[in-house]
Amino acid sequence: MANPITCFKAYDIRGELNSQLTEEVAYRIGYAFAAELDAKTVVVGSDVRLTSTPLKLALSAGLIDAGAKVTDIGMAGTEEIYFATKHLGVDGGIEVTASHNPINYNGMKLVKAGSIPISGDTGLNAIKERAEELSDKFVNGRSAHYFNNETVDADAFFNGKAHTRKDLLSNSGQYEESSCMNEYVEHMLSYVNLNNFTPLKIVVNAGNGSAGPALDAIEKAMHDKNVPIEFIKVHHNADGTFPNGIPNPLLPENRADTADAVKASGADFGIAWDGDFDRCFLFDADGEFIEGYYIVGLLAEAFIEKSTDSKIIYDPRVYWNTEDIVANAGGKPIKSKTGHAFIKERMRKEDAVYGGEMSAHHYFRDFAYCDSGMIPWLLIAELVCVKKQTLASMVKERIKAFPSSGEINSKLKDADAALERVTSKYQPLASVIDTTDGLGLEFGTWRFNLRKSNTEPVIRLNVESKGDIPLMEEKTKEVLALIRAE
Repeated sequence: MANPITCFKAYDIRGELNSQLTEEVAYRIGYAFAAELDAKTVVVGSDVRLTSTPLKLALSAGLIDAGAKVTDIGMAGTEEIYFATKHLGVDGGIEVTASHNPINYNGMKLVKAGSIPISGDTGLNAIKERAEELSDKFVNGRSAHYFNNETVDADAFFNGKAHTRKDLLSNSGQYEESSCMNEYVEHMLSYVNLNNFTPLKIVVNAGNGSAGPALDAIEKAMHDKNVPIEFIKVHHNADGTFPNGIPNPLLPENRADTADAVKASGADFGIAWDGDFDRCFLFDADGEFIEGYYIVGLLAEAFIEKSTDSKIIYDPRVYWNTEDIVANAGGKPIKSKTGHAFIKERMRKEDAVYGGEMSAHHYFRDFAYCDSGMIPWLLIAELVCVKKQTLASMVKERIKAFPSSGEINSKLKDADAALERVTSKYQPLASVIDTTDGLGLEFGTWRFNLRKSNTEPVIRLNVESKGDIPLMEEKTKEVLALIRAE
């Protein structure tokens, strides 16, 4: 290939359309994926973006040319690919998605058999190299007709009569469309006891992304079993033009529609998802956004109530609240480096039932150790019913006990120099030094974690204290001032 492929990242594929990620690149990735994994069966899916289906079909063409049979589950969230990969027992799975990235981007998330993640050092770099090594002559000769024509009437590509790109794939005998939605819903509902549910009103905001159809299927199954839940739906219909903006509830400016709907409807709580719904974000009955950190503690408690001695994995940015909940409930807290590949690897090693990150990624042993945006709210809803407490009361109690700053990013000219300034001042005073991920220092009643970005000159700070909000705020300002003292 004349130019390198630049859309490969550390854990997935993401790139700007037409420049970094094209249908030709998607074809190359599909061919390289099947060749590198020796994959004979692969499941594919795509989010709602208008470019996702064409990229998925080009990807499928590459997979087929490399000898794989492709099962296309259609428009789906990333976790539906995780589920289908394990449920169908196939050799790999690929979701075409750009999640919360801008509209002019797209990407892919890849897993091997058993929904084990593929990252840079576990196969992604090798797939990139294979994709680049494919000769232009091969790619162009095999697929030019397919890529350049939306409507086809020729014997090209798979040597069969065809009128659309999907017809071309289907005529290969190596492509089929299927659905695992019923089995997926059944698995989602297996995490809760539906008899525990009392009447709830929940606002759900799919952000016009992929979550809507999955939520509808879960709603129907719950109503068929007479579960007394009412859903208030906001921006529910899947729409690849994203008329209400790219769904990314992590950004404060994207939370108002959910918060307002919760308050207007008198709902018990609210849920919002990102585009491929592998993360969910929760709002209490007052419309207040709940930091993901505190949801980790609640989900840990939910699992330990079902099975004592449960092992819980958590990331090292903020953890006092999680450790306190897990220890008091009789579970075993285990710290892991931040990032889905590290969390999943540690969960497999420990056979942990649940792992959570403050970024709203939640991982489950019985879900192939993968992250899900549907399982968390189901567990929280059950916990609200069982404890007969509001979500707000449960969370506010924990925030008061362990207040945190939330993650604060500082873009700097010299991130290394900033890290050295903070280390020199604070490390000699620390009672505990933790280097699991970045620099973590404890000082009795407060602590902080400082991490450098791997891709840009940014420092990420998290501060927490034990029951002292003014102290947490004071120390946050103090450490930030030193970080930014360039």
